[in-house]
Amino acid sequence: AEILLELTPTNLNDGEPGISHIISAMRSGKHVITVNKGPLAMAFPSLLELANYNGVMLRFSGTVGGGTPILDFAKRCLKGDRIISFKGILNGTTNYILSKMEEGLIFENALDDARQKGYAEAVPSLDIDGFDPAAKLVIMANWIMGMKVTMKDINRVGIKEITTHDVQQAHKRGNAIKLIAACDNKHLNVKPMEVSKIDPLCVNGTLNAVTFSSEHSGEQTIIGRGAGGIETASAILRDIIEIKDTILEKR
Repeated sequence: AEILLELTPTNLNDGEPGISHIISAMRSGKHVITVNKGPLAMAFPSLLELANYNGVMLRFSGTVGGGTPILDFAKRCLKGDRIISFKGILNGTTNYILSKMEEGLIFENALDDARQKGYAEAVPSLDIDGFDPAAKLVIMANWIMGMKVTMKDINRVGIKEITTHDVQQAHKRGNAIKLIAACDNKHLNVKPMEVSKIDPLCVNGTLNAVTFSSEHSGEQTIIGRGAGGIETASAILRDIIEIKDTILEKR
């Protein structure tokens, strides 16, 4: 085998067993594709160094945005420019809950609705406490901005304290409350923020959206479905094709 697909469930406590799988594969000269956020959230800088040392590729486009090529867009389409900062909605579950609260549901009922539709886990703390978008923010900050950060560097606030009253007051101001992950090259934050209804970042339901601010080309927003089996599979296939093409070019 030339490539290992590391697709075990995300573990944000210690990154296992994914982190051991990835290290073992790269040490044996195999390229790695993963959609597991845990290892990257725990040890992104060292894993990238290990990949470079062993002359293999580590690809993970499905870890952020599912089938929406958020990482590829920033790394490839904007590579002629310098990205100064970015901010976005990186978790479809919390975005769905907040969208339902805007329709009048209280937090608990909106969460139950998300569970029934399969958007939220039985234990949804990864989403509503902001761990999932924080892990994605770590990956983006390292890969796009060249930072060397892990989960402990994120200032994280979830949405459990948001009330229907808060959402309705924001609505009166022409805004919506969204769980925003943001990086300005120094500070890394995940917290609920008011976003203008006319801002392209203000998407509803389970959509993800990220706005990149570049030195010369200004702001550009990419929007798409952030999760799902078929969407994630398309990201894995995209990474496989990229690795195959790179291998063929070197030959």
